[in-house]
Amino acid sequence: MAPEADAQPAPVIIVGAAMGGLRTAEALRKAGYTGALTVIGEEIHAPYNRPPLSKDALSTGVTHEAVAFPQRPATADVDWLLGVRVSSASLAAKTVTTTDGVSHPFRALVIATGIRPRRVIPSVSEGPRSLSGRHTVRTLDDAMALRDELVPGARVVVAGSGFIGCEVAATATKLGCEVTVVSPSSRPIIRPLGPVLAAELQRRHEAHGVLFRLGRSIAVIEGDTRLTGIVLDDGSRLAADVLVEAIGSDCNSDWLAGTGLDIANGVLADAGMRAIDVDGNAHDDVYVVGDIARFPNALFDDVARRVEHWNIPTDTGKRAGAVLGAWLAGDAAFTEALALPFTPMPAFWSNQFDIGIQAYGLPGLADSIRQLEGDLAGDCIFGYYRGTRLVGVVGLGMKAALLPYRQQIATAEAEAATTAR
Repeated sequence: MAPEADAQPAPVIIVGAAMGGLRTAEALRKAGYTGALTVIGEEIHAPYNRPPLSKDALSTGVTHEAVAFPQRPATADVDWLLGVRVSSASLAAKTVTTTDGVSHPFRALVIATGIRPRRVIPSVSEGPRSLSGRHTVRTLDDAMALRDELVPGARVVVAGSGFIGCEVAATATKLGCEVTVVSPSSRPIIRPLGPVLAAELQRRHEAHGVLFRLGRSIAVIEGDTRLTGIVLDDGSRLAADVLVEAIGSDCNSDWLAGTGLDIANGVLADAGMRAIDVDGNAHDDVYVVGDIARFPNALFDDVARRVEHWNIPTDTGKRAGAVLGAWLAGDAAFTEALALPFTPMPAFWSNQFDIGIQAYGLPGLADSIRQLEGDLAGDCIFGYYRGTRLVGVVGLGMKAALLPYRQQIATAEAEAATTAR
């Protein structure tokens, strides 16, 4: 049912002021919603672009101006509550409560709180998380603090060999640091890339001086007030001035405890980005966007997944804004909006030294991998197949040549036309 008429209705509240929250606000206005709109964000900064924080921005200097999204006229009247954290929500009372004790009523709610970095917790002992020299790379403030410590000669240990870990390793090396990557994985970024491409990426990092301690984890973080070293689980010690913790992420869903929503892994949503509760019911007035959203993508199958790729906050924000805007407008428009297919193409990119990595689809779904074009030691393209269907493609360079493969994934061709070299 459409919302009841109200002389002074409560605002739509978006919790989360990063890209997903911003794009949802813009989409709501585009959908015709002109009512009150409030965005609550824990950071003090207006929305900004996160991917450059471990890439270009970290190497050239980190400022909000360099990464901030432009303010569009459509959202000029949005009420931005920044530097404010939401501690709880009640879907029955239609309120969210902030840590200062203030209760904020909402007409509809959008969950856009994203993820936070997982921290290293050694099994033997742990230096305090406030220990000088310990860093994560998620926020602008994180990147600014880390950049100050990436000075020539600094001994940097990167915990984690995923994209962020490898990007930071490359950036720190270019800045003159001595870098060692520690990871329990057998190769860097092996899950999405596969063993062949991952081994080639490792070779290129090592050619630039990056050291890898793979198959290892951190057992002890040494230091009283300042980091001095790292002890690995095999007993070996690494002297360290800086530790960058890039071992994965946890969802910022604690504030949703007690709401009845399915928050087992992020927040479950349907293809309209409506939040789903533990009984399987969709909430017409509650939506989920960005990294925290676990939703089905019919481009691949009907399994709900969280996808932490750079375009997903934009795509889910636009979808949620359109569907919620239609619900606020009335039943007929809402039914039509829900019926439209939602099949966003996951995409990610990474710059490491002179390596430009671009990918489309979900390579992690593949059960076989083929080299499609190019030279492994130079520019090349790898295809990722589930059965006979192409579900992902990764290129080192060759960006233009990737586009036909992207289209092949998008059109869900049953038979792959490309033969492995």
